[in-house]
Formats: sequence, C-alpha cells, structure tokens
Amino acid sequence: QVHLVESGGGLVQAGGSLRLSCAASGRTFGSYTMGWFRQAPGKEREFVAAIRSAGITYYADSVKGRFTISRDGAVNTMYLQMNNLKPEDTAVYYCARGADFASLVVTTEGYDYWGQGTQVTVSS
Repeated sequence: QVHLVESGGGLVQAGGSLRLSCAASGRTFGSYTMGWFRQAPGKEREFVAAIRSAGITYYADSVKGRFTISRDGAVNTMYLQMNNLKPEDTAVYYCARGADFASLVVTTEGYDYWGQGTQVTVSS
C-alpha cells in the first residue's frame, strides 16, 4: 500500500511563493512517475507538473517558468516550488504516483495513488 501526504499549502499574496511537499510511504517511488495536479472549485482536476523516474520533467503551459518540480529519493519526497503565484493558481493541489509511461504523464488516468490534497489560495 502506498500513502501520499501533501503539505505546504496556505494563503499567499499574488507574486508570492510556496513550496509543496509530498511524502510517500510504502513502496518507494523511485521507479514511478510522480505528478502534481490541481482542482479549483467547479473545475476539472488538471495537470500541473510531473517528474519521471529518470528525472525528466513536464509542466503545464500555465505554470512553466514559475513552478519547479523535484524529488528526493533518499527521503521519498517530491516537491513543487511555486513562484510568482497568481490568483488563478488557487486550487487544491494533489500529488500522485503513476506508471512511468510518457504518454500518460499529463492525464489523471496515468496515476493510481493520490494524496488527500492541500489548499493553495492566492489573494490579489
């Protein structure tokens, strides 16, 4: 069984920064793709960023240049550094673990384990 726990969310002003963490227990995520998704009220869950086992990273166009995804296998933790936050970044952010297939990286169907989510609110 795999458990994913997000932390680091909160309230920040536009232009500010937050760093989200996703701690994984159970089997390590070294051989898997790890991803971040977000869901705003009334909207579909959308892809934010992902990092594959080999370290290849993917970003949604809306966050490219502002967000950075990383992982530390020694502590089974993934991070999302979010800079220059905008009000439209407000959402619940979820981390997820998925199979290591490039074709599935940006889709929710590509992930089998999800965290409970952490709220990020950006005020204008």
